[in-house]
Amino acid sequence: MRQRRNILLVGEGNFSFSAALCDSSNSDTHITATCYESEEDIRKQIFARTNIERLKDKGAAIHFQVDCTKLRDFFAPASKQFDRVIFNFPHCGRKAGVKKNRELLANVFCSAAEVLADGGDIHVTLCKGQGGTAADQPVRDWQNSWQVVDMAARAGFILSDVQPFCSKDFIGYKCTGYRSQEKPFHVEGALTHVFTRSLPFQCPRLLDVQTKLEDKFVCFQVPEVLADKMNRGFLAPDAPHPVRLVNERLMAEIGKRFPLQRLENACPLLHHISSSAVLSWASDVSTADLFWIIPTRDGTSRVKPGATEAVEVSHVSALCSDLPSCEVTEKSCWAQGQRASKYYLRPSHTVCCQEISQRSDFIPGTLYALSGPVFRKCLISPYSMPAFHETFILYGLIKGISGNPAQLFMKAFENAVVSVIELYFKDVLNSSHKEPENRESNWQSCSISFQQHPSKGLYFMHIDVGDGNNLRVAAFAEAPDGYLSSELDLLMLTLNLDLLTMIILGVSDWRLLWTFDERFFNQFSHGELRHCRNFSIYPPSYTHDISFWVKEQTSFDEVEFHTVVREVCKEMVTSIQLLDSFQQPETGRCGLCYSMTYHSCDKALSSKQAAELQLQLRVELPKHLPVILR
Repeated sequence: MRQRRNILLVGEGNFSFSAALCDSSNSDTHITATCYESEEDIRKQIFARTNIERLKDKGAAIHFQVDCTKLRDFFAPASKQFDRVIFNFPHCGRKAGVKKNRELLANVFCSAAEVLADGGDIHVTLCKGQGGTAADQPVRDWQNSWQVVDMAARAGFILSDVQPFCSKDFIGYKCTGYRSQEKPFHVEGALTHVFTRSLPFQCPRLLDVQTKLEDKFVCFQVPEVLADKMNRGFLAPDAPHPVRLVNERLMAEIGKRFPLQRLENACPLLHHISSSAVLSWASDVSTADLFWIIPTRDGTSRVKPGATEAVEVSHVSALCSDLPSCEVTEKSCWAQGQRASKYYLRPSHTVCCQEISQRSDFIPGTLYALSGPVFRKCLISPYSMPAFHETFILYGLIKGISGNPAQLFMKAFENAVVSVIELYFKDVLNSSHKEPENRESNWQSCSISFQQHPSKGLYFMHIDVGDGNNLRVAAFAEAPDGYLSSELDLLMLTLNLDLLTMIILGVSDWRLLWTFDERFFNQFSHGELRHCRNFSIYPPSYTHDISFWVKEQTSFDEVEFHTVVREVCKEMVTSIQLLDSFQQPETGRCGLCYSMTYHSCDKALSSKQAAELQLQLRVELPKHLPVILR
């Protein structure tokens, strides 16, 4: 038996829309229609009396003198009884300007949130150009629009869909209320904006982790910027995540070309500085990219023979962990002074190549593959991520094999990537989930190329996706002769799985891969790769500037600056641009001015919240860096 849907209409005029909707609705839909005016005033309008009687005959509820900005005064907020709230052509009345109408929208969203059921939505229909989104044609200047997405964000709503409003679909509908009169207004080009609830902004839970390193337990606190990226389990079996699906298909294609053995939990989360030498030749990771860690206590304790570690990650994610076993608890702060530490978080699985190559079951000619999250400091950009899933492949060959095995290995991997892409588009053509037009032709114009590092024996695999974006998705390295083995030539590959997934599926923002919103995961719940559809569309961007002096006799670390911004601003900053740099003649100190763009891909971010984050950044920045705010 279908559950009854309750729909609330607010701000009705002559009730013609409510009556038309009621006529076209199923019997399991209950309509509640409200208006601001009194019944006596409404019945004076043409057709209003007839529409009211039509509604009553259909069993609809009708209420007069209901202020849609104070719905809790009329409907019990505890019941959250409405599955949908509809407000068509809101207006403060008479010649009210855009500012007053924005305030009206903001108040209506806050009011509707109190009576809207979980999973419910809000439909707001606006005249042509009023919304201020790219869906409007032509697009009105942002400052001259009603900024509907920003107003909704103040109540925790995101825009999830935009539909043309066709008045002909509602038989008998007569718009009225132009400048508080019984005059009609133009509805051509009007749009219905569909808003859904966003996950709330929450401060990441700071985590205290105990993990095994060699024969010791090391306890440390995870940097706050990474706290929500630990123990997410996106690569766990049956996890509904596109990164896992891409990785599984890629491993299957590589397995057709080489003997393949997949390793589990073979690379610890934490590493000692003594293991960082391999990074100098096996990757382009520098020490400045590392998340240095200081143990929270004495730091180490001897591991008892045969001891095992418990895992408690239920408060981080419902998905299983894909990290080595660790015990997680909440903490209120994390250790400072990481630069003096001897430990760092895993920046790449290449740090484990020696352990893998020295396994007793290591067989030359077999590929050994290991996948999991890695962590690096980086500048803020659309394609740079402080945490991403990496697949590492180690390939050992008996010395003296003729030919060029490294080139053959790279070519085989390239072919495997191309096969994954081709299989994806084949699945799309055979499924009901059609891609946007020109999606396939865009891929056909993409090219894969290899570029050699200018000073290292590294080769990088790039995919050109157009618009000037030539993205580095993989790196190939050959171990220096005799470095890891005197009998074998060792080749290794590292792949940024997140970036490859973004390219293939059209994921526009890397942060979306780390969302907690189930609407993202539900797209892949059946184990199918499909084009990613955003559940938050046309999110606005907000720009703020920050200026400061760099203290004398100190250096400014730009990567650290970006890392602090990530942490304080909760990954809401998507771009940092240097506007100006200058030197003060009297003191010689350097001044810097940056422009920062705030933008959220999965949560409601209002202009007010962005301004608050900017103020918080001004408070925190001098605590982390040697700067004096201007």
